[in-house]
Formats: sequence, C-alpha cells, structure tokens
Amino acid sequence: MVIKRFLALIILIVLLTMCTTMVFAASVKIVAYYFHGNARCPTCHKMEQYTKEAIEENFKDELANGLLVVKTVNVEEKENEHFVNDYQLYTKSLIISRVENGKEIQHKNLTKIWEYVRDKNKFFNYVTIEINNYLKDNQE
Repeated sequence: MVIKRFLALIILIVLLTMCTTMVFAASVKIVAYYFHGNARCPTCHKMEQYTKEAIEENFKDELANGLLVVKTVNVEEKENEHFVNDYQLYTKSLIISRVENGKEIQHKNLTKIWEYVRDKNKFFNYVTIEINNYLKDNQE
C-alpha cells in the first residue's frame, strides 16, 4: 500500500513537471524573420536560402516542436510595412525575435549576414550561434 502511494506520488510529480515544461515551451518561441522587398538580387536570394538551410540543418527538433519558427516576409506588402519601423529596417535583414506569451520581449538584427554571405560556413556558424544564444536564454 505504501509502495503504491509512493509510486503514485512519483508519477504525479513527473506528470506535473512535464506539464510545466510543455506550458513554458508553448509560451516561449524564437522567430527568425528574413525580411526582403519586391526587388531581389542573387545575393538576397542567397541570404534567404542560407538562412533556411542553416536553421533546418541545425535546429530540426526546435522547428518540429514549435520553439523555433522561420518566416520570410516581404516588407513591401501592405500588411508587413510596419516591420520597417518596428525593426528600423533599411535593407534585407535577418531578425531573431524572442516571443513570450505572444509578445516580443527581445530581438536582434543579424547584420553580419551581409559580411558572411560569400562564405557559407561563416554564415551558417553566425546564424547558428546567434539562434543558440536565444535558445540558451530560454533554458536558464
């Protein structure tokens, strides 16, 4: 009888821990926005491609569970024009955003994508490190 109660208590603790983790994961996410306009050169297409590849190769689990989301956004479309002011955009950009409970609490413009676009490995490493920093902050 005591053993059954003890096991039931252990199971209850495990379930509560899992539920708390799932609620936290559902309320926090990282969004990687690649912003572009209507006019797109080969370099702009390459930055979008590298961004998607770097994230898909290095963050499969985070993408699958919804912790990380990738969005490509044309800022020249009426419904997206606000992003230009929101993030002070002046060119094609990759923004990493932390969203908690539906509200953005932090973001970073990864400006070095322009510097690294001619070196795929540096580009991938840069994007991976920056996203890992945001994910690490979620776990602390």
